[in-house]
Amino acid sequence: MSPAGGTRSFGHRVRTALLGRAAALLLRVWAATWRVTTDGPDPLVPDHEPAVAAFWHRNILIAAWYYRDLGFSVAVSRSKDGDLIAAALAGLGYQETARGSSTRGGASALRELHRLVTSGATVSVQTDGPQGPPRVSKIGIVTLARLSGRPVQPVTFAAHPAFRFKSWDQTILPWPFARVRCRYGEPVPVPTDADEDAEEAARQHLDDALNALTDDLDATISR
Repeated sequence: MSPAGGTRSFGHRVRTALLGRAAALLLRVWAATWRVTTDGPDPLVPDHEPAVAAFWHRNILIAAWYYRDLGFSVAVSRSKDGDLIAAALAGLGYQETARGSSTRGGASALRELHRLVTSGATVSVQTDGPQGPPRVSKIGIVTLARLSGRPVQPVTFAAHPAFRFKSWDQTILPWPFARVRCRYGEPVPVPTDADEDAEEAARQHLDDALNALTDDLDATISR
C-alpha cells in the first residue's frame, strides 16, 4: 500500500482493492473487442528503453488498457479516487504507482517517477491532470525529463464510435467493436541543464505536439 493510502481505514482499503480489481476485469472484457491500430512503429513496446510518456487525461481508459501487463508505472493523485485508479492499474498489470499530483504530493511523486525511470521502468503521466485545464500540461513532466535525461514521448489516442464523459477532460470510452488508433509524435528533448525558461519552452513544445497529434487523429478516426 502506498503511503498515500496509509491513513485510510482498513475497510476503505479492502473496498478499494476489490473495486479496483473488478474495474480492471471489466475494462479487459469491454476492450477485448476494440479494433486497435498504431500509426507507425510503437516506440514503447515491446522492446523499449525506459521512457517518459505523456498523454492527455481524456485518454486514461484507453491508455490503461493499451499498456496493460507491460510493467509500466503511472502517476496517480493521492485522492480517494486516485486510490481506486491505483487499484485498477494494479489489476491491469502496472507497476507500483507514483502517488501525487500538481495540487498534492507533487514533489514526492516526481521523486518516485525519477526513481522508476532511472531503475529502468517506463512511466506515463496524464500531463493536464488531475483537474485541468484540459490539454495544458503541468511543468512536472518536463522537470522529470530534465532530471532523468530522457525525452518526453507524446502519445495520443482516438476512437470511433465512443462515449465522452461530461467531465472536465471529456474522458473517452470507446464502444465495443470501436476503432481505436494510437499515434506517437517525435520525442521532446529537455536538456539536463535547462533553466526555468527552457523548461517552459519545452512544455509549450510538448503541448503543441500533443494538440496537433490529437486534433489530426480526431479528424481522421471517423473516416
